[in-house]
Amino acid sequence: MIYVPAADRYERMSYRRCGRNGLQLPAISLGLWQNFGGDRPLATSRAIVRRAFDLGMTHFDLANNYGPPYGSAEENFGRLMEQDLRPFRDELVISTKAGYDMWPGPYGEWGSRKYLLASLDQSLGRMGLDYVDIFYSHRFDPETPLEETMGALDRAVRAGKALYAGISSYSAAKTREAAAILRDMGTPLLIHQPSYSMLNRWIEPELLDVLGEEGIGCIVFSPLAQGMLTDKYLAGIPEGSRASRDGSFSPDLLTEQTLAKIRALNEIAARRGQTLAQLALAWTLRDTRITSTLVGASSVAQLEANVAALDRLDLSEEELAEIDRYATESDINLWARSSNL
Repeated sequence: MIYVPAADRYERMSYRRCGRNGLQLPAISLGLWQNFGGDRPLATSRAIVRRAFDLGMTHFDLANNYGPPYGSAEENFGRLMEQDLRPFRDELVISTKAGYDMWPGPYGEWGSRKYLLASLDQSLGRMGLDYVDIFYSHRFDPETPLEETMGALDRAVRAGKALYAGISSYSAAKTREAAAILRDMGTPLLIHQPSYSMLNRWIEPELLDVLGEEGIGCIVFSPLAQGMLTDKYLAGIPEGSRASRDGSFSPDLLTEQTLAKIRALNEIAARRGQTLAQLALAWTLRDTRITSTLVGASSVAQLEANVAALDRLDLSEEELAEIDRYATESDINLWARSSNL
């Protein structure tokens, strides 16, 4: 059956300008870090991606090593492009990244020009695309000159293989430095993608100020703290949850102190007539310097529930003050090492 997207899709979503750049992103974007690899049914991924576009989610965020196995999320997205989304390519913002480990040897990780540009070519091949809209340096490489890493992003844009350059998990100081290098090259830094949630607030002291001053957009990932800011773990770790499987989310992160914070935040959400996840997403969007917040989804129902956060973005000063009592650092930032370099 030929896919026909919802005619009212752009009435269902709000869009925010990416810093001082021309590109706008949906307030909520779909990330394919989890649940879209080769270990999941393609039919489920297809239903989620279709529904996301129907809801006005025009931005799909990937990376070379999303899966598992590595590369399979891009391969699956390429299949969905071919089956459903190819006629709407000019309505989509598709991003990918390189910087973490992808293939063996010294040229399959970090930030060398060789790795980044080879990886981008591979990503384009897996997705069946001529270009991506945003190509990111996935993390800062302390062993490679920043001029080389940013030069690779500049080259990707000049070669027409990416429209915009982005970085992820860079410190405030390195972000300012990267922006200056790219500005001198004539390829502005469009966007930064940091982790951010009510339990991981590292971007507030410095990074958001740098992004505002430089006119760089900000799209936050892991706004639900890998599922911790949902009702899933209020009573412990359920079987089949992400914390119960091998992967990036260790059950050690769910300390009693952190669970007490989560339960208190859940009570605030309930008084507002929201789920904890909806409150957590709305909270990330309270700052105008945040362009978009990235959500994953394992089902259409979960996707729809997350997008419903946009129905209640208002947060009073009293609510924000109460949230601040519990929304404190909880030692869950798995990407802290990169952003501290």
